[in-house]
Amino acid sequence: MQSKDINTPSVSILSALKKFAWRNYIVYIAFIAVFIYFSISLFDEGFLTTNNLLNIIRQTATISLMGLAMTFVISTGEIDLSVGAVTALSSLAGALALQSGWGIIGALVAGVGVGCIVGFINGLLVTRVAIPSFLATLGSMMAVQGLSMWVTKTAPVPIVNQTFNFIFGSGDIGPVPVLLIWTLVFTVIAHFLLRKTTYGRQVLATGGNENAARLSGVNTKRIKLLAFLGTGAMAGLAGLLYAGRMNAGRFSFGEGDELSVIAAVILGGTSLFGGVGTVIGTLVGAIMIGTISNGLIIMGLDVSQQMMIKGLIIILAVAFGKKTIKK
Repeated sequence: MQSKDINTPSVSILSALKKFAWRNYIVYIAFIAVFIYFSISLFDEGFLTTNNLLNIIRQTATISLMGLAMTFVISTGEIDLSVGAVTALSSLAGALALQSGWGIIGALVAGVGVGCIVGFINGLLVTRVAIPSFLATLGSMMAVQGLSMWVTKTAPVPIVNQTFNFIFGSGDIGPVPVLLIWTLVFTVIAHFLLRKTTYGRQVLATGGNENAARLSGVNTKRIKLLAFLGTGAMAGLAGLLYAGRMNAGRFSFGEGDELSVIAAVILGGTSLFGGVGTVIGTLVGAIMIGTISNGLIIMGLDVSQQMMIKGLIIILAVAFGKKTIKK
Protein backbone atom coordinates (compact mmCIF):
# COMPACT_ATOMS: atom_id res chain seq x y z
CA MET A 1 0.00 0.00 0.00
CA GLN A 2 2.82 2.31 0.94
CA SER A 3 4.67 1.41 -2.26
CA LYS A 4 1.63 2.35 -4.32
CA ASP A 5 1.41 5.76 -2.65
CA ILE A 6 5.09 6.42 -3.32
CA ASN A 7 4.77 5.59 -7.01
CA THR A 8 1.56 7.57 -7.57
CA PRO A 9 3.23 11.00 -8.03
CA SER A 10 5.70 9.68 -10.61
CA VAL A 11 2.90 7.96 -12.50
CA SER A 12 0.83 11.13 -12.54
CA ILE A 13 3.81 13.19 -13.72
CA LEU A 14 4.46 10.75 -16.59
CA SER A 15 0.79 10.85 -17.49
CA ALA A 16 0.81 14.65 -17.51
CA LEU A 17 3.91 14.73 -19.72
CA LYS A 18 2.25 12.40 -22.22
CA LYS A 19 -0.80 14.64 -22.37
CA PHE A 20 1.29 17.82 -22.71
CA ALA A 21 0.62 19.36 -26.12
CA TRP A 22 4.28 20.13 -26.80
CA ARG A 23 3.64 20.80 -30.49
CA ASN A 24 1.75 23.95 -29.51
CA TYR A 25 4.91 25.30 -27.89
CA ILE A 26 7.50 24.21 -30.42
CA VAL A 27 8.49 27.78 -31.32
CA TYR A 28 9.26 28.56 -27.67
CA ILE A 29 11.20 25.31 -27.25
CA ALA A 30 13.12 25.92 -30.47
CA PHE A 31 13.87 29.53 -29.52
CA ILE A 32 15.24 28.50 -26.12
CA ALA A 33 17.37 25.78 -27.74
CA VAL A 34 18.77 28.18 -30.37
CA PHE A 35 19.45 30.86 -27.78
CA ILE A 36 21.25 28.44 -25.45
CA TYR A 37 23.35 27.05 -28.31
CA PHE A 38 24.52 30.49 -29.46
CA SER A 39 25.01 31.65 -25.86
CA ILE A 40 27.42 28.79 -25.21
CA SER A 41 29.20 28.58 -28.56
CA LEU A 42 29.52 32.36 -29.04
CA PHE A 43 29.99 33.42 -25.43
CA ASP A 44 33.54 34.65 -26.08
CA GLU A 45 32.37 36.45 -29.24
CA GLY A 46 30.04 38.75 -27.31
CA PHE A 47 26.70 37.18 -28.24
CA LEU A 48 25.29 37.75 -24.75
CA THR A 49 26.38 41.37 -24.47
CA THR A 50 23.58 43.86 -23.90
CA ASN A 51 24.48 45.74 -27.05
CA ASN A 52 24.24 42.62 -29.24
CA LEU A 53 20.93 41.50 -27.73
CA LEU A 54 19.46 44.97 -28.27
CA ASN A 55 20.74 44.86 -31.85
CA ILE A 56 18.72 41.69 -32.40
CA ILE A 57 15.61 43.55 -31.24
CA ARG A 58 16.40 46.49 -33.51
CA GLN A 59 17.01 44.26 -36.52
CA THR A 60 13.81 42.28 -36.06
CA ALA A 61 11.45 45.15 -35.16
CA THR A 62 10.14 45.67 -38.69
CA ILE A 63 9.66 41.92 -39.25
CA SER A 64 7.87 41.66 -35.89
CA LEU A 65 5.49 44.54 -36.65
CA MET A 66 4.59 43.28 -40.11
CA GLY A 67 4.25 39.78 -38.68
CA LEU A 68 1.69 40.96 -36.14
CA ALA A 69 -0.54 42.24 -38.94
CA MET A 70 0.20 39.25 -41.18
CA THR A 71 -1.11 36.99 -38.39
CA PHE A 72 -4.59 38.36 -39.03
CA VAL A 73 -4.38 37.89 -42.82
CA ILE A 74 -3.10 34.33 -42.59
CA SER A 75 -5.64 33.54 -39.86
CA THR A 76 -8.38 34.37 -42.39
CA GLY A 77 -6.87 31.84 -44.79
CA GLU A 78 -5.22 34.42 -47.06
CA ILE A 79 -1.65 35.67 -47.59
CA ASP A 80 0.02 39.01 -48.42
CA LEU A 81 3.25 38.99 -50.43
CA SER A 82 3.37 42.76 -50.93
CA VAL A 83 4.46 43.87 -47.44
CA GLY A 84 8.18 43.96 -48.25
CA ALA A 85 7.67 46.15 -51.31
CA VAL A 86 5.30 48.46 -49.42
CA THR A 87 7.96 49.21 -46.80
CA ALA A 88 10.26 50.60 -49.50
CA LEU A 89 7.59 52.81 -51.07
CA SER A 90 6.44 54.03 -47.65
CA SER A 91 10.00 54.90 -46.62
CA LEU A 92 10.34 56.98 -49.77
CA ALA A 93 6.95 58.62 -49.23
CA GLY A 94 7.91 59.60 -45.69
CA ALA A 95 11.33 60.90 -46.75
CA LEU A 96 9.87 62.93 -49.62
CA ALA A 97 7.20 64.37 -47.30
CA LEU A 98 9.92 65.55 -44.91
CA GLN A 99 11.87 67.10 -47.79
CA SER A 100 8.71 68.92 -48.88
CA GLY A 101 8.34 70.48 -45.45
CA TRP A 102 5.32 68.46 -44.31
CA GLY A 103 6.90 67.72 -40.96
CA ILE A 104 6.87 64.53 -38.92
CA ILE A 105 3.07 64.20 -38.87
CA GLY A 106 2.95 64.67 -42.62
CA ALA A 107 5.62 62.01 -43.09
CA LEU A 108 3.68 59.62 -40.84
CA VAL A 109 0.47 60.21 -42.79
CA ALA A 110 2.27 59.81 -46.12
CA GLY A 111 4.10 56.61 -45.17
CA VAL A 112 1.22 54.85 -43.46
CA GLY A 113 -1.23 56.25 -46.01
CA VAL A 114 0.67 54.63 -48.88
CA GLY A 115 0.54 51.34 -47.03
CA CYS A 116 -3.18 51.66 -46.40
CA ILE A 117 -3.86 52.38 -50.07
CA VAL A 118 -1.95 49.29 -51.22
CA GLY A 119 -3.57 47.16 -48.49
CA PHE A 120 -7.03 48.41 -49.44
CA ILE A 121 -6.42 47.63 -53.11
CA ASN A 122 -5.20 44.14 -52.19
CA GLY A 123 -8.31 43.62 -50.10
CA LEU A 124 -10.59 44.69 -52.94
CA LEU A 125 -8.81 42.43 -55.43
CA VAL A 126 -9.27 39.45 -53.12
CA THR A 127 -12.78 40.10 -51.81
CA ARG A 128 -14.50 41.87 -54.70
CA VAL A 129 -12.66 40.73 -57.83
CA ALA A 130 -12.13 37.25 -56.35
CA ILE A 131 -8.46 37.00 -57.31
CA PRO A 132 -6.57 34.50 -55.11
CA SER A 133 -4.58 36.45 -52.54
CA PHE A 134 -1.30 34.84 -53.60
CA LEU A 135 -1.67 36.13 -57.16
CA ALA A 136 -3.22 39.49 -56.22
CA THR A 137 -0.48 40.41 -53.76
CA LEU A 138 2.27 39.00 -55.99
CA GLY A 139 1.10 41.38 -58.71
CA SER A 140 0.85 44.34 -56.35
CA MET A 141 4.31 43.51 -54.96
CA MET A 142 5.84 43.80 -58.43
CA ALA A 143 3.90 46.97 -59.23
CA VAL A 144 4.91 48.64 -55.97
CA GLN A 145 8.56 47.62 -56.44
CA GLY A 146 8.55 49.19 -59.88
CA LEU A 147 6.91 52.35 -58.57
CA SER A 148 9.51 52.66 -55.79
CA MET A 149 12.33 52.44 -58.33
CA TRP A 150 10.64 54.90 -60.70
CA VAL A 151 9.74 57.60 -58.15
CA THR A 152 13.36 58.52 -57.34
CA LYS A 153 15.17 56.77 -60.20
CA THR A 154 16.52 54.28 -57.58
CA ALA A 155 18.29 57.13 -55.74
CA PRO A 156 18.04 57.21 -51.91
CA VAL A 157 16.24 60.12 -50.26
CA PRO A 158 18.23 61.30 -47.22
CA ILE A 159 16.47 62.33 -44.01
CA VAL A 160 18.14 65.10 -42.01
CA ASN A 161 15.33 65.56 -39.49
CA GLN A 162 16.98 64.09 -36.38
CA THR A 163 13.75 64.16 -34.38
CA PHE A 164 12.11 61.91 -36.97
CA ASN A 165 15.12 59.60 -36.98
CA PHE A 166 15.04 59.39 -33.19
CA ILE A 167 11.31 58.61 -32.99
CA PHE A 168 11.23 56.18 -35.90
CA GLY A 169 14.26 54.04 -35.40
CA SER A 170 17.62 55.27 -34.23
CA GLY A 171 16.65 56.64 -30.82
CA ASP A 172 17.04 55.16 -27.35
CA ILE A 173 15.12 56.15 -24.23
CA GLY A 174 17.67 55.36 -21.60
CA PRO A 175 18.87 51.82 -22.40
CA VAL A 176 15.64 50.95 -24.22
CA PRO A 177 15.60 51.24 -28.04
CA VAL A 178 12.64 53.12 -29.48
CA LEU A 179 12.10 50.20 -31.85
CA LEU A 180 11.48 47.91 -28.87
CA ILE A 181 8.80 50.28 -27.59
CA TRP A 182 7.08 50.31 -30.99
CA THR A 183 7.17 46.50 -31.05
CA LEU A 184 5.79 46.03 -27.52
CA VAL A 185 2.99 48.58 -27.98
CA PHE A 186 1.68 47.00 -31.17
CA THR A 187 2.11 43.48 -29.82
CA VAL A 188 -0.23 44.36 -26.94
CA ILE A 189 -2.71 45.97 -29.34
CA ALA A 190 -2.65 43.05 -31.78
CA HIS A 191 -2.97 40.44 -29.02
CA PHE A 192 -5.96 42.30 -27.58
CA LEU A 193 -7.63 42.59 -30.98
CA LEU A 194 -7.19 38.91 -31.79
CA ARG A 195 -8.12 37.47 -28.39
CA LYS A 196 -10.48 39.96 -26.76
CA THR A 197 -12.58 41.52 -29.51
CA THR A 198 -15.41 40.46 -31.78
CA TYR A 199 -13.24 41.28 -34.77
CA GLY A 200 -10.56 38.83 -33.63
CA ARG A 201 -13.10 36.06 -33.14
CA GLN A 202 -14.53 36.74 -36.58
CA VAL A 203 -11.05 36.62 -38.12
CA LEU A 204 -10.50 33.14 -36.70
CA ALA A 205 -14.02 32.04 -37.63
CA THR A 206 -13.51 33.24 -41.22
CA GLY A 207 -10.29 31.29 -41.56
CA GLY A 208 -11.63 28.21 -39.78
CA ASN A 209 -14.71 27.79 -41.97
CA GLU A 210 -15.64 30.72 -44.17
CA ASN A 211 -19.00 29.32 -45.27
CA ALA A 212 -20.09 28.59 -41.70
CA ALA A 213 -18.93 32.04 -40.59
CA ARG A 214 -20.88 33.69 -43.40
CA LEU A 215 -24.03 31.72 -42.56
CA SER A 216 -23.71 32.77 -38.92
CA GLY A 217 -23.80 36.42 -39.92
CA VAL A 218 -20.09 37.29 -40.26
CA ASN A 219 -19.29 39.64 -43.11
CA THR A 220 -16.25 37.64 -44.22
CA LYS A 221 -15.39 39.98 -47.09
CA ARG A 222 -15.24 42.93 -44.70
CA ILE A 223 -13.11 40.94 -42.25
CA LYS A 224 -10.59 40.07 -44.95
CA LEU A 225 -10.57 43.62 -46.32
CA LEU A 226 -9.74 44.99 -42.86
CA ALA A 227 -7.00 42.39 -42.44
CA PHE A 228 -5.32 43.45 -45.69
CA LEU A 229 -5.76 47.09 -44.72
CA GLY A 230 -3.96 46.25 -41.47
CA THR A 231 -0.97 44.63 -43.16
CA GLY A 232 -0.68 47.59 -45.51
CA ALA A 233 -0.75 50.08 -42.64
CA MET A 234 1.80 48.11 -40.62
CA ALA A 235 4.08 47.72 -43.63
CA GLY A 236 3.82 51.48 -44.08
CA LEU A 237 4.88 52.02 -40.47
CA ALA A 238 7.72 49.50 -40.94
CA GLY A 239 8.91 51.56 -43.91
CA LEU A 240 9.11 54.65 -41.71
CA LEU A 241 11.04 52.67 -39.09
CA TYR A 242 13.46 51.56 -41.79
CA ALA A 243 13.85 55.18 -42.89
CA GLY A 244 14.34 56.43 -39.33
CA ARG A 245 16.92 53.81 -38.53
CA MET A 246 18.88 54.23 -41.77
CA ASN A 247 18.32 58.03 -42.01
CA ALA A 248 17.00 57.71 -45.55
CA GLY A 249 14.28 56.29 -47.75
CA ARG A 250 15.40 53.62 -50.23
CA PHE A 251 13.72 51.54 -52.92
CA SER A 252 15.55 48.43 -51.65
CA PHE A 253 14.19 48.48 -48.09
CA GLY A 254 12.14 45.41 -47.23
CA GLU A 255 13.46 43.34 -50.11
CA GLY A 256 12.69 39.71 -49.23
CA ASP A 257 11.04 40.68 -45.94
CA GLU A 258 7.73 39.13 -46.99
CA LEU A 259 9.30 35.67 -46.72
CA SER A 260 10.74 36.35 -43.26
CA VAL A 261 7.40 37.77 -42.11
CA ILE A 262 5.42 34.76 -43.31
CA ALA A 263 8.03 32.40 -41.82
CA ALA A 264 7.77 34.17 -38.44
CA VAL A 265 3.97 33.88 -38.46
CA ILE A 266 3.88 30.19 -39.41
CA LEU A 267 6.81 29.36 -37.16
CA GLY A 268 4.97 31.03 -34.30
CA GLY A 269 2.02 28.65 -34.58
CA THR A 270 -0.47 30.38 -36.89
CA SER A 271 -1.99 27.91 -39.32
CA LEU A 272 -1.28 28.58 -42.98
CA PHE A 273 -4.79 27.20 -43.66
CA GLY A 274 -6.45 29.79 -41.42
CA GLY A 275 -8.54 29.52 -38.28
CA VAL A 276 -5.64 29.43 -35.81
CA GLY A 277 -3.56 32.49 -34.93
CA THR A 278 -1.19 33.59 -32.19
CA VAL A 279 0.30 37.06 -31.90
CA ILE A 280 2.77 36.17 -29.13
CA GLY A 281 3.97 33.18 -31.15
CA THR A 282 4.57 35.45 -34.15
CA LEU A 283 6.68 37.80 -32.04
CA VAL A 284 8.77 34.89 -30.72
CA GLY A 285 9.10 33.51 -34.25
CA ALA A 286 10.39 36.85 -35.53
CA ILE A 287 12.90 37.19 -32.70
CA MET A 288 14.03 33.60 -33.26
CA ILE A 289 14.73 34.30 -36.94
CA GLY A 290 16.63 37.43 -35.94
CA THR A 291 18.61 35.51 -33.32
CA ILE A 292 19.60 32.85 -35.86
CA SER A 293 20.71 35.52 -38.35
CA ASN A 294 22.71 37.34 -35.70
CA GLY A 295 24.38 34.18 -34.43
CA LEU A 296 25.33 32.99 -37.91
CA ILE A 297 26.84 36.39 -38.76
CA ILE A 298 28.96 36.34 -35.60
CA MET A 299 30.09 32.82 -36.51
CA GLY A 300 31.43 34.25 -39.77
CA LEU A 301 29.24 32.32 -42.18
CA ASP A 302 28.66 33.85 -45.60
CA VAL A 303 25.20 34.76 -46.87
CA SER A 304 24.65 31.52 -48.80
CA GLN A 305 25.48 29.39 -45.75
CA GLN A 306 23.25 31.55 -43.55
CA MET A 307 20.32 31.07 -45.94
CA MET A 308 20.79 27.30 -46.01
CA ILE A 309 20.95 26.92 -42.23
CA LYS A 310 18.07 29.31 -41.52
CA GLY A 311 15.92 27.51 -44.05
CA LEU A 312 16.64 24.10 -42.54
CA ILE A 313 15.95 25.31 -38.99
CA ILE A 314 12.63 26.85 -40.02
CA ILE A 315 11.58 23.70 -41.91
CA LEU A 316 12.41 21.50 -38.92
CA ALA A 317 10.64 23.76 -36.44
CA VAL A 318 7.47 23.92 -38.54
CA ALA A 319 7.59 20.18 -39.33
CA PHE A 320 7.66 19.29 -35.64
CA GLY A 321 5.21 22.04 -34.73
CA LYS A 322 1.47 22.16 -34.53
CA LYS A 323 -0.31 20.82 -37.57
CA THR A 324 -3.71 22.27 -38.27
CA ILE A 325 -5.65 21.04 -41.28
CA LYS A 326 -8.47 23.07 -42.67
CA LYS A 327 -11.73 21.18 -42.66
